[in-house]
Amino acid sequence: MEQERLNRDMHTKQYPAGAIDACLEKAGASMSDVDAVAVAQRPLVDLARGAGDAVARAAPKRLVAQTYTDLRLLARVRLLRRRWGYRGPVHLVGHHDAHAAGAFYPSGFDEAAVLTVDRGGDFLSTTLWAGRDRRLEPLAAVRNPHSLGELYTAVTVHLGFRAGSDEGKVMGLAPYGSTALVDSLRPAVRLTGDGLFRIDLSWFGWHRQGPPVGPRFVERFGPARVPESEITQHHMDLARAVQDVLEDSAVHIGRGLRRRACSAMLCLSGGVALNSVMNNRILVDAEFEDVFIQPAASDAGNALGAALWVWHHHMGRPREWTMEHAYLGVSWSEADMRSAFASRGVSYQRVADPAAEAARLVAAGKVVGWFQGRAEVGPRALGARSILADPRRPDMRDIVNHRVKRREWFRPFAPSVLAEHADDWFDCYHPNPFMLLVQPVRPEKRDLVPSITHVDGSARLQTVTEATSPLYHRLVSEFHRLTGVPMVLNTSFNLRGEPMVHRPEEALDDYLRSGMDAVVIGDCLAEKQPLTSPPPAGGLSVSGPAPA
Repeated sequence: MEQERLNRDMHTKQYPAGAIDACLEKAGASMSDVDAVAVAQRPLVDLARGAGDAVARAAPKRLVAQTYTDLRLLARVRLLRRRWGYRGPVHLVGHHDAHAAGAFYPSGFDEAAVLTVDRGGDFLSTTLWAGRDRRLEPLAAVRNPHSLGELYTAVTVHLGFRAGSDEGKVMGLAPYGSTALVDSLRPAVRLTGDGLFRIDLSWFGWHRQGPPVGPRFVERFGPARVPESEITQHHMDLARAVQDVLEDSAVHIGRGLRRRACSAMLCLSGGVALNSVMNNRILVDAEFEDVFIQPAASDAGNALGAALWVWHHHMGRPREWTMEHAYLGVSWSEADMRSAFASRGVSYQRVADPAAEAARLVAAGKVVGWFQGRAEVGPRALGARSILADPRRPDMRDIVNHRVKRREWFRPFAPSVLAEHADDWFDCYHPNPFMLLVQPVRPEKRDLVPSITHVDGSARLQTVTEATSPLYHRLVSEFHRLTGVPMVLNTSFNLRGEPMVHRPEEALDDYLRSGMDAVVIGDCLAEKQPLTSPPPAGGLSVSGPAPA
């Protein structure tokens, strides 16, 4: 559970009291039932490791920021004990230890090479591990301020987007760029013979707690783009440059990791592991055979990673759980859903087959909100809190971007594809249940699904199986039966700038405030302009306005 889903503040820094209470409530537990608490940060480690570097670089602001962060963590641990009366042990787990544990332990691999990459935590930006059974053996690490995550974020900010939030926009913009600036940016990262890297910090300012980029960067690449201003070809070329440099650096690290760990299995986590284009490059070009990417790869997933670290490392418990799906969040009762319609004054129809109804609407060109079962963890909508549309329509990407999501024109959309048909539609196909690999759409299929095919011919697909998501699999299967296309366009159920919807009421609010044509919440269907064609067999069972 992410606190942002509850307080509706995207990337919130608020103490996660509501998330803790929600998890305990759904587990039917109280804090007295908890044997241990795991926190994915070790106070004073970041400060101790970074103090010398901050002094050497004459960066007192960074030292102050690190001190504040550590003191705040200690205060939050005290608050945990006071608020819930907790008296048990609190394990302070290393930031990248938690990332590594969250990737390896749920992977299902007996052994694997493990890579974590982010902006930084515990004064480390990149760590390499060998995972075997219950043990994670550290192999190598790169300390801050040398950080590929910081590099990518610095360029994100220079392009007029938000740090820690909009890096995915840069990834989506990059394919529109040429390679004109790639060689100019490449010297900013030096790839080392040991399979690691160093950043030429003379280009940047994050290591001094100053502006992300320095005068040398501005002299070469021009002034920063003003947020919300026109995006020029130069901006696209710069996005392409940082994406190419990141990918090439990651492949270099991946090849070194494969040699060090002596494993063809790969586990990925850390915020940079949400870069699904990079992930596929590592898998293919570093010649790994299989990959598991933690769906909550960013710091939000470190609660899970820290708990797994304590469970296996400290408690010595065996590995028994494989994370085959991400539907670990909250679900709502039918009564809750119907009450939401009543509270918003929205008329609805109860349907016997919600998946078939949604597929029928999508096939007819409608944009449909889909709210079912337990919510996904992580930032990707995987068919539980999704907005769905027809991938066959060339104009559908623009319709959903502008009329529904209200976001930038260049943002691509993902396909949810039936796993049993995915290899027929995607080159170099690899199963991708968490939508964290970008793969090429087969050239002969691209014109059939233009709204999910990005400008470079790729797509960030999600493979859907009946075993892990039976209702969503039925929806896509029904769309396949109606159209011959085994996929739907899928994007997260939220509007620009807000977290994914949490309660049925929020789903209805987004439906009412946007250009969505219909919404299916549980077995309740609402349409703004109902289709005139009759429903398929087993369709509408009850019709009428929402109860008072």
